[in-house]
Amino acid sequence: MVYSQAKVIAGGLAHIPIVIGIFYFIMTFFNKRAIDYAEANKPKKVEKKVVGKNVTEKKVVESKIEVKKSSSVNTEIKTEAPLKVENTNIETNSNIVKKPMKKKHADVPVNIYRPKTPFEGTVTGNYSLLKDGAIGRVNHITFDLKDSDPFLNYVEGQSIGIMPAGVDANGKPHKLRLYSIASTRHGDDFAGNTVSLCVRQLQYEKDGATINGVCSSYLCDIKPGDKVKITGPVGKEMLLPDEEDANIVMLATGTGIAPMRAYLRRMFEATEKEKNNWNFKGKAWLFMGAPKSANLLYEEDLQRYLEKYPENFKYTKAISREQQNTKGGRMYIQDRVLESANEIFNMIEDEKTHIYLCGLKGMEPGIDEAMTKAAEEKGLNWSELRPQLKKAGRWHVETY
Repeated sequence: MVYSQAKVIAGGLAHIPIVIGIFYFIMTFFNKRAIDYAEANKPKKVEKKVVGKNVTEKKVVESKIEVKKSSSVNTEIKTEAPLKVENTNIETNSNIVKKPMKKKHADVPVNIYRPKTPFEGTVTGNYSLLKDGAIGRVNHITFDLKDSDPFLNYVEGQSIGIMPAGVDANGKPHKLRLYSIASTRHGDDFAGNTVSLCVRQLQYEKDGATINGVCSSYLCDIKPGDKVKITGPVGKEMLLPDEEDANIVMLATGTGIAPMRAYLRRMFEATEKEKNNWNFKGKAWLFMGAPKSANLLYEEDLQRYLEKYPENFKYTKAISREQQNTKGGRMYIQDRVLESANEIFNMIEDEKTHIYLCGLKGMEPGIDEAMTKAAEEKGLNWSELRPQLKKAGRWHVETY
């Protein structure tokens, strides 16, 4: 049969709708397959229970998709099985340290005066803190700051540097020494223009001779009216928390009571409360170590706080040459900590509790040993808990 060119063309055009329909059907089929595949491979949420926490963490585990291109136009899609998530056991230490990041103290003054440009403060008072029969020499020394420009202000828990007069054996000026501040920001007289230190004269034996510490002897010997070069303030490690209902556990030996004295005055002195508009409602517990009762510092003030605020203040003494521990040996501060282990760790479980440690560096191992034993009795690991408390800004140490 012979077809004219016009008929052939007309016949071809008549098949176009059929071809389009077939093509549309194929596209619809593959689009549906793609949608179904995408739904089936969405990221899956896997619940992971964490032992020791009251919350359930959710982790999203994504399926890995590899797209491998072949030499042809077609694309091959491969999927891997979702990653297996293991349950992670976390020590009950997690229940104690719930807030891992400590607060920043942005408004704390630091280095208003430096060694190259110190402030010369005037001594307004210098007296012994010890009673008859005490060992050594410990003085309370106060400096007038009102002529400083810029004004040398500070907050509780900071330190200042003292540059002793004179030169060393090589003819060079003596290096400055840092001392913890023993007064509140308002000073001992609440006028806001003095700073006080608690200084023990350093003495040690060398080659049969008694050596006196340079700066500590200089400070213990100065008299009212003398000028002293002062630097600072420095330090943010020992600052008090802002919360009025915080709990403060203080571990001190000797002149390590200096910052603790500032804390307690801020908490319990009526004039301080008025000036600060800060009314302490928490619990403060001081563990104080001394060789003899005559070496206990600021004892009259501490007894006054005990009498007036029995619900807020607790005072535990460790007098090594007068008291015995449970083993019959000398009573040290770590022994008192061990005796009160259960109560201390009940306080630590409260996230508002802060611990402050200040004194001779040699006290740290004993405190660590006591805290380790105390933690074990509560089923805790102190070597893990301590850095957690430190990171959370609840463990404060200043030893020398």
